Amino acid sequence: MEDKDWSTGDYFVHRQILDELALDTVAQKGTGSKCNLGDWLKDSLRCSVSRLREWLLRWVPVLGWLPRYSIRDNAVGDLVSGCSVGIMHLPQGMAYALLASLRPVFGLYTSFYPVLIYFIFGTSRHISIGTFAVLSIMVGSVTERLAPDADFIVNGTNGTLGVDLDSRDALRVKVACSVTVLTGIFQILLGVIRFGFVVTYLSQPLVRGYTTGSACHVCVSQLKYLFGVSPARYSGPLSLIYTLVDICGRLPQTQVPELVVSLVSLTVLIVAKEINNYYRKKLPVPIPIELLVIIAATIITHFCELSTKYHIDVVGEIPSGLQAPQVPESTWFLPVIGDAFAIAIVSYAISISLGKTFALKYGYKVDSNQELVALGLSNAVSSFFQCYSVTCSLSRSLVQESTGGKTQVAGVISSIIVLITVLKIGSLFEDLPKAVLSTIVFVNLKGMFRQFMDVPLLWRTNRVDLLVWLVTFVCTILLNLDLGLAVSIAFSMLTVIFRTQRPRYSVLGHVPGTGVYVDTATYRGAREIPGIKIFRSSTTVYYTNAEMYMEALTEKSGIEIGKLLSAKKKRNEQMKRDLEKEKKKAKKEKQKQQTKWGGHQANGGVPVTELNEGSRKTATETSGNPADGKVNWAYQHETTMLDSDSDTGCHGDDIISHISGRSEEEKGRSSGADPHSLVLDVSTSSFVDTVAINTFKNIFRDFGEVNVDVYLAACQACVLEQLETAAFFSESIPKSRVFVTVHDAVLHILKKKKEQQSDCSTVDVSCSTQM
Repeated sequence: MEDKDWSTGDYFVHRQILDELALDTVAQKGTGSKCNLGDWLKDSLRCSVSRLREWLLRWVPVLGWLPRYSIRDNAVGDLVSGCSVGIMHLPQGMAYALLASLRPVFGLYTSFYPVLIYFIFGTSRHISIGTFAVLSIMVGSVTERLAPDADFIVNGTNGTLGVDLDSRDALRVKVACSVTVLTGIFQILLGVIRFGFVVTYLSQPLVRGYTTGSACHVCVSQLKYLFGVSPARYSGPLSLIYTLVDICGRLPQTQVPELVVSLVSLTVLIVAKEINNYYRKKLPVPIPIELLVIIAATIITHFCELSTKYHIDVVGEIPSGLQAPQVPESTWFLPVIGDAFAIAIVSYAISISLGKTFALKYGYKVDSNQELVALGLSNAVSSFFQCYSVTCSLSRSLVQESTGGKTQVAGVISSIIVLITVLKIGSLFEDLPKAVLSTIVFVNLKGMFRQFMDVPLLWRTNRVDLLVWLVTFVCTILLNLDLGLAVSIAFSMLTVIFRTQRPRYSVLGHVPGTGVYVDTATYRGAREIPGIKIFRSSTTVYYTNAEMYMEALTEKSGIEIGKLLSAKKKRNEQMKRDLEKEKKKAKKEKQKQQTKWGGHQANGGVPVTELNEGSRKTATETSGNPADGKVNWAYQHETTMLDSDSDTGCHGDDIISHISGRSEEEKGRSSGADPHSLVLDVSTSSFVDTVAINTFKNIFRDFGEVNVDVYLAACQACVLEQLETAAFFSESIPKSRVFVTVHDAVLHILKKKKEQQSDCSTVDVSCSTQM
């Protein structure tokens, strides 16, 4: 490349026309060395100190950053952040345990063990692992389905029927632990096989629509605590609708004391949250309003004896200390395997999306595969200590980041606060009303309900993503969390398929004075080059859209292959019939001559020939009898010459401008002419499958039969390798038909046509382009 004038921004390129064969020579293409299986195994099993160190740092990230931990720079921020998050863990852990249909103490366990495990194996510095509303409701749907109240009905002392709460809760803990360990196993396996990219199939609209729908499930599940009613339990599709209808039908039975407690605590929480949000830049740490509300509600309920006087439902017994580890029961694995996989995917999607957001903001890297392993270990190991599935919480993570947290040391400090609560002061919250925990859940769902604002934004920006969001939300509401997620993912995949099946097909034109080719339907300044059609698809050509690619090519190029081949067939048949007639006529003439010859010989005369030799020769040549070695050139294909263009060239843009810039009269005459060359711009194709390769072969064959030369342009290296492996190139489709750019292909075609119209020896111009 030679620069002419930097001030004007113009540049001048002088090079030969490059097809793929010439490019291999100029760019010195190498064969490369592919590692076979034996070499790979030998390299993988090779052990050394440096390799062991690298392995440990990859799988146990804490060994990499903790020795370099700066106390002076990070300790204060992590301490303040850890205390703030730990205070949030207490109310949220107890409240979200109710969503999982477990006792509140198991929410405290879940806020302790997984945090310590993630501290060792996680790679994000700012996310807060623990209980989360969406995952809690997903676990709750499983525990309620497999351990419903109806299975634990017992006779009371006065003859009434009741529920054996102890037996029911014990079984639900076993079910939740089985779901959690299976979730962890799925995540570990996906992380080990480097399957972290699976989250890319959960688009942002899908995740946000799913979490919004899940928030609706959470709200409906907590209405019974707010109003103090006991609706029937439903599961499966439309369970949310049935539950909501049942609650509305029981509103006349509302417990007024519980409703008053709910409204008071809800008002206090909302006002305090707004104050925190308004003065977030002035307050060193957010006001721990949730903890203050819990303490105040517990004290008031205990000393005013609200639970006995007004029958307010309270948390109940909270055992002090930690429970001994227990192995989850494998008998529950088969009934919950589908739920466990759904929880594993949703847990990872929420965690990695938030982790990468913080990593981008603060300039560090989050390993998606290691995050799968860390989450899997957090779930699998914690399930032995009676914890249920975890992921990161948006509200706690934002507090951890905004209060100065720099590393996961803040998570360790928060878990210490939870541990102190479990060991010493957990029993003090036994008189806490469940309605207060429900209001905490409601207030913390505010961020999820803000996601409804995605609807007008997506309406303005991308209607397909809006459709994914709406379908996901509706399916989650109507079909429940597990089936709704499956249907949403399937629908999202269908939108991808439909997008690839409905690409944009374009006929490209040349921008005068450049080597640029753009869509003629979009750019008025682009001009089609007479006799040359340049066709491009906006997406990869593969089996789902190969047929439409052929149809669009026929439509855009104006070359109706079927009609032309049919017309050609008719001409060939007509030629054959004419030839047969000529043969029969010649045979009859020959018989006449033989008869006359025989008659004259009998009379001793000389033979008389009416059809002389010259006339027979003329008739034979006209008929094009192959037996006589003659050819009727009117019906033969135009021969083509494929050279490398390495020694000769042309002033590309001068020729293009001359041809495409002719007078309107000449343009009108040329526009009616059939194209003689077709250039397929395949720059958008990232791969080719068997169907696409056969499609390209058929294009070369069919267009070749109607005297149209076909070329490929801008073929990526990976696609070219796939074509070579599939034996795409042959004598009929040489590799010299593939060009580096569309401009190279066009210049080659123009040069070849010029050589066919004049003596090739007189062509002595350079292939240069002024841009």
